[in-house]
Amino acid sequence: MKKPELSGLAAFVAIASERSFRRAAARLGVTPPTLTHTLRELEAQVGIRLLNRTTRNVSPTEAGAHLLAQLVPAFTDIDAALESLNAFRDGPRGLVRINAPRSAIDLAIVPHLGRLASEYPGITLEVVADEGFANIVEQGFDAGIRLGEDLHNDMRAVRLTPDLRFAIVATPDYFQRHGEPTHPQDLLQHRCIGWRKASSGEHYKWAFQQGEQRFSVAVNSPLIVDDARLLLQAALAHVGIAFAIEQEVAEHLASGRLRRVLADWCVPFPGFYLYYPNRRNHSVALTTVIELLRLPT
Repeated sequence: MKKPELSGLAAFVAIASERSFRRAAARLGVTPPTLTHTLRELEAQVGIRLLNRTTRNVSPTEAGAHLLAQLVPAFTDIDAALESLNAFRDGPRGLVRINAPRSAIDLAIVPHLGRLASEYPGITLEVVADEGFANIVEQGFDAGIRLGEDLHNDMRAVRLTPDLRFAIVATPDYFQRHGEPTHPQDLLQHRCIGWRKASSGEHYKWAFQQGEQRFSVAVNSPLIVDDARLLLQAALAHVGIAFAIEQEVAEHLASGRLRRVLADWCVPFPGFYLYYPNRRNHSVALTTVIELLRLPT
């Protein structure tokens, strides 16, 4: 038996339910002759007569009644499934998983969480803090966030923050005891809180620029971390000098708990970007989150 088309089965259900070619044709939006042709094709495909028809009456045969009893619940389920898509038209729904470093979460995601919860209650956002460079596709993430200088060429990217700057900071107590560096090379004589790159395991060199002069300093570190919050906590605990994103220490600079040095050696660099696979079909939920987090132009 040749497998019949879904349209043929839908035509049979309409005719058998309405007991009329004319009413079934109106229900399906086709002409009665077209419906008659469709039913004949269906009966030829299944190899059995499904409807008894006269000039006035249409009724299912025994086989047709059996088939109708099986198809009506199936088409009801199909209609319900299609109707459920309205929820996606009325408002995005679903899970969106994002992999991001702690700094990006604080600067690019946290400020938008209230709006996401109030305007898009159907979206569940899962954020995984990760200082490494996860393969978002292999690990099942919809998107990741990294600095602009670290993006992969095979990904689409959306800017989330303006350019950023680093700030060299420590507590006033530390500078009172150890003095303030006036040149990047002076940092070699200080206790500096080191940063270990989670992706490569390398000890991050502090980079500086003033005009044409560039310096990379491999600082001496009594403490090495790979978490931005731990870095800040260590600086506030007088452990040493920290190399941190301006926005993360702004509150403590304003309160006087931290003091900044070498500001004229710290130049802007590309901020955070959200990146995701370069393919056509993305969920409505992901598209909504992207537009919510996107930096206004």
